[in-house]
Amino acid sequence: MNSRKQALDKATTLIEALPWLSRFHGRTVVVKYGGNAMTDPALRERFAENIVFLRYAGLRPVVVHGGGPQIDAHLDRLGMTSTFAGGLRVTTPETMDVVRMVLVGRVNRDIVGLINAHGPFAVGISGEDAHLFTAERTSAWVDGAPVDLGQVGEVADVRPGVVRTLLDDGRIPVVSSVARSDEGVFNVNADTAAAALAVSLDAGKLVVLTDVEGLYADYPACEELISRLTAGELEAMLPELSTGMVPKMEACLHAVRGGVPQAHVLDGRTPHSMLLEIFTNEGIGTMVVAEAEEPTDPVDIVEGEGE
Repeated sequence: MNSRKQALDKATTLIEALPWLSRFHGRTVVVKYGGNAMTDPALRERFAENIVFLRYAGLRPVVVHGGGPQIDAHLDRLGMTSTFAGGLRVTTPETMDVVRMVLVGRVNRDIVGLINAHGPFAVGISGEDAHLFTAERTSAWVDGAPVDLGQVGEVADVRPGVVRTLLDDGRIPVVSSVARSDEGVFNVNADTAAAALAVSLDAGKLVVLTDVEGLYADYPACEELISRLTAGELEAMLPELSTGMVPKMEACLHAVRGGVPQAHVLDGRTPHSMLLEIFTNEGIGTMVVAEAEEPTDPVDIVEGEGE
């Protein structure tokens, strides 16, 4: 009897996913991959499975990744010191060589390999490839004064043609967060790179994986999780957010202001968090929507938009 109930529960879950499968079928979903989900072996496996599930479910997933812990570890092995200003890594030409090598040559290949254990899907590319990302130099402000960060930039232009071509071929693009510039190769924040790419691809959703359950209204007490808020509400909250959450929530804000219907911050430590958010009625984490909020009933959206 217990096995029969388990089977019925599974069937109920599948039926609950039906309207969401219909809504997002054929839509692009950009996933920023980072945090413990990127370093814990079991979570890495689950992440790859989830991405492939999205592909088989008819969505078009794109992965954008950084690799701060891996970069730190490699710099330590080389005896190189890395400093930070305003929460951003000061990137000298020597440091940039390591950043580029780790992100493009190691982390990207690892993610591609994990996904391709399930089929010939993932193709690794760099933000430099085909001028996907072009960056402009940025500075950090510390104690009211600008600090030179070296080869650190903001994404100023996105040419998503190479990503669209891979998606149209049924592939899963895996993008490392480095960018070209007139001054050489720049390190760019993976959160903001993912948001810029989501906007340029007219994505249906941006998902940012991190190491917290979402945005809390009462940080650092972390007792009241905000499940949903508008772009205007988020913008008003930004000055009060913790340093670590600012780039993630700014990425969500940029995405929805740029036309992406929904942006989510999810706890990557929760197995299958992406699937729970996309394919269940309750969802998890924090979702950001634009001011002109679309209907929440997926059936209404399907009928109204013809998706």
